[in-house]
Amino acid sequence: MSDSNISSSSSSSSSSSSSDSASIVTFDQNVRRNGRMIDDGDTFSPKVRRWRDVFWLAIFMLHLIALGFVLVLLGLNRFKKSDRLNIDRYTNRVWEHNNGLTENYWPKYAVAGGVGAALGWIWLLLLGSHANLMMKVSVHILTTYLAVISVLCFWCKQFFWGVAFATGAALQFLYVISVVDRLPFTMLVLQKAVKMVGSLPEVMRVAYAFMAVMLLWMGIWSFGAAGVVASSRGDLGRWWLLVVLSVSLFWTGAVLCNTVYVIVSGLVFLVLIHGGRNASPMPPNPLMKSLRYAVTTSFGSICYGSLFTAAIRTLRWKIRGFRSKIGNNECLFCCVDFLFQLVETLVRFFNKYAYVQIAVYGKGFNRAARDAWELFQSTGVEALVAYDCSGAVLLMGTVLGGLITGTCAGVWTWMTWSDRVIMIGSTAMLMGMVLVGLAMVVVESAVTSIYICYAEDPLLIQKWDPQFFNQMSEKLRQRLQHRSALAREILTQNEHDTHMQDIFHL
Repeated sequence: MSDSNISSSSSSSSSSSSSDSASIVTFDQNVRRNGRMIDDGDTFSPKVRRWRDVFWLAIFMLHLIALGFVLVLLGLNRFKKSDRLNIDRYTNRVWEHNNGLTENYWPKYAVAGGVGAALGWIWLLLLGSHANLMMKVSVHILTTYLAVISVLCFWCKQFFWGVAFATGAALQFLYVISVVDRLPFTMLVLQKAVKMVGSLPEVMRVAYAFMAVMLLWMGIWSFGAAGVVASSRGDLGRWWLLVVLSVSLFWTGAVLCNTVYVIVSGLVFLVLIHGGRNASPMPPNPLMKSLRYAVTTSFGSICYGSLFTAAIRTLRWKIRGFRSKIGNNECLFCCVDFLFQLVETLVRFFNKYAYVQIAVYGKGFNRAARDAWELFQSTGVEALVAYDCSGAVLLMGTVLGGLITGTCAGVWTWMTWSDRVIMIGSTAMLMGMVLVGLAMVVVESAVTSIYICYAEDPLLIQKWDPQFFNQMSEKLRQRLQHRSALAREILTQNEHDTHMQDIFHL
């Protein structure tokens, strides 16, 4: 399967066919090194941390205040009385006669919030005993669920959404087929991450607390969204307002999820470098220190990274899976490869591994992302990270939770207001994804911390779980050999093409 750095590997292996052994020797040197091992004084250093990315912190807070005011106005305008605040007179779009009130639609969003929170809490409760089963179900059920919703949309004469969900089902199926050989290793990594999180009961309390905070904000958000759905604007005006509100909810949800990400990854990192939760060198109150840094000095970096990281990661997964299945279509491969290289460049500046660097060292987001990526590439661990698709598997679980939430709200809406099913269902789906994502991020942050620790010093993982260390080391050897073989194959093909061109010119 193709990997992200084949082109760079081909140039570095042009000397001879000894690139296999060179890669393995480099890896062995990385495994045996201990000079890079993190100094305990650098982790959660007592010195005062600088505030990072303050501009984005200010933008996010202003956005919350302004949007909260607008949401309250939109909800009150249709609460118990049609056009209470006389806002509809400013609408210069298509008008329609609509007697809907905010309270007609707000209960539908309450159901969405309840279902999403319940799914998230169930995930956290079953984290220790049935997490792997739930993740396997997410991978295999999501395609079917998307296809079923597509059929329902066609049945309700919603052609656009039917095509959208059908396309999503097809892309999901192709992606799972393209990464099916990676799933055993991915499930192994996820299992170890669950083991790590299971030994930290305070992590669950943090997730529950942030889920409660998100529910409070969703109460305000859904009040305004229900007012938009009930308004007298035409469908176009309502949809544009809902899109703006949805982008805001996505950003807010991503910020809360990534705040949990920073808190949990910082705590997991500490456990790994000290050799256990109850190790004597552990600093006092590590959770409170991680929480304080996450919501103060590092919060601006979290707000900044939350804008772009999720979208770039999802695009990278899809392009990577599609790129590996193109075949011999050189024209299509060149186009996709160009997009892939572009996305890979963006990944250097926006990747989830930055959050561990933020948690531990208090760096700004872009610097943390670059440092994490350079660390992976300099140690060869990037080959293993590119092979693992744990983030995609967790995203599938998040999407499935959102779809279930949207379906519950949409079915109830269809019984009373059939022309508002798509509006309520799509926004309720986003609410469910945010709430379930808060639970999933607990495991994902542990996965990220494991990879960062393995890149910093593999002996940290060996000390924590020797068998898992051996499995990771063997898989990394295989990936380095695979990349070297691909690079040598590309080099041989290029030499052959050059030779044929010389013959042609002669």
